[in-house]
Amino acid sequence: MESLHETPLAESLHIVLAGITNAGKSSLLNNLFQKEVAVVSAVAGTTTDPVTRKMELGKLGPCSITDTAGLDDTGVLARERIAKTKERLESADLVLFVSPGNRQAVSCETELLGWLKDTKIPYIGVLTFASLPLHQSKESFFPAECCVRVDNTAAAADTRDTATNQDTVHRYGAAGSGIDELLAKIEAFSASAIRELTPVEGIVHEGEQVILVTPIDTAAPAGRLILPQVETIRDLLDRNCSALTVKENGLKNLYENLREKPGLIITDSQAFKAVAAAIPYTQPLTSFSILFARKKGDMHYFIKSLAALSSFPAGGKVLVMEACSHHRQDDDIGTVKIPALFRKKVASDAQFFHSRELPEHPEIYDMVIHCAACMITKNAMDAKLSCFKDAGIPVLNYGLFLAWVNGLLPRALEPIPELAEVYRRNRT
Repeated sequence: MESLHETPLAESLHIVLAGITNAGKSSLLNNLFQKEVAVVSAVAGTTTDPVTRKMELGKLGPCSITDTAGLDDTGVLARERIAKTKERLESADLVLFVSPGNRQAVSCETELLGWLKDTKIPYIGVLTFASLPLHQSKESFFPAECCVRVDNTAAAADTRDTATNQDTVHRYGAAGSGIDELLAKIEAFSASAIRELTPVEGIVHEGEQVILVTPIDTAAPAGRLILPQVETIRDLLDRNCSALTVKENGLKNLYENLREKPGLIITDSQAFKAVAAAIPYTQPLTSFSILFARKKGDMHYFIKSLAALSSFPAGGKVLVMEACSHHRQDDDIGTVKIPALFRKKVASDAQFFHSRELPEHPEIYDMVIHCAACMITKNAMDAKLSCFKDAGIPVLNYGLFLAWVNGLLPRALEPIPELAEVYRRNRT
């Protein structure tokens, strides 16, 4: 679990190490961190599942760096391991393509290079084993401007202490050659890195007062707020705004006793109905989930997908997707509340399925309803969405669906004028 004083993984820049087995990925990871965070061995396939670690990288700030299994992995679980590697690559902000400089390029390396160019995912080519002669096939394998040669074994030398006649391991006391150059190239990436929107970016004004409605129900984590609430509070404070936090049953009293009414009320989507009933219709209102749909997803596609609710087929299939693991309660939003509301308002015979993984056959579903995606990056969410977009499947976000069910559209989009306009255009 991430502690409250750390930047969440979902808000970090994601750097992924990829390459064939024994290319030196794990050694490179250890050199970047200057300590042993990954097991290094001459045995092929030492890294099986992706291993992620956090670090601060100069101008880039908080980053997560993931070591992955080799693209040429073999064995019983090779297919699953390679699939996990490709999943990480699809959501990466930057890829460190690690290739042994002393060995001939193999087909899966050429395929990865072509895929990176086609998808336009930024990458740095890292040619390892720089102390050995460079193989002819690697001389122009990577463009010169995004290539670094490193000797990432130099900092992990084992020596014998002559005084005690015992082996002494000096690990990562100094970076191997080329590591500093690589770090400089990674930090230079900050100029072109695309940052996610912050929760209330472009929505509130400095000095504005905002009320946050945060129900504490059985799904709320003990002793703390959920991540969207925490991030929104921090964003408001960074913008010199006042954040008043209240449960839904205390909103009416708080609102009526305020001399100056808030510029905006942000609620948990599950409390939309109660909150709307407690305040004037003229009071700007939205939800955390809608803010995060804008931050993490594709609101234009979500809004366009609303039309599918009025033409949902009899007995149609709905896939409810979540981005994180949590213990489901009796009144769970994804497995209980949304299916009940959908069957009441859209189709009484709708079939519901639930998953935290992308389905192998997305085309069998008639609609997808996704959570706020607060625990994953926008790149990861975009990779998910592309799977359904390619199959022509409408996708909604929890918050947008709950706003529609409660008759709060376009009201819940009005605080974000460009989205309210998209809604109106799609209606006509």
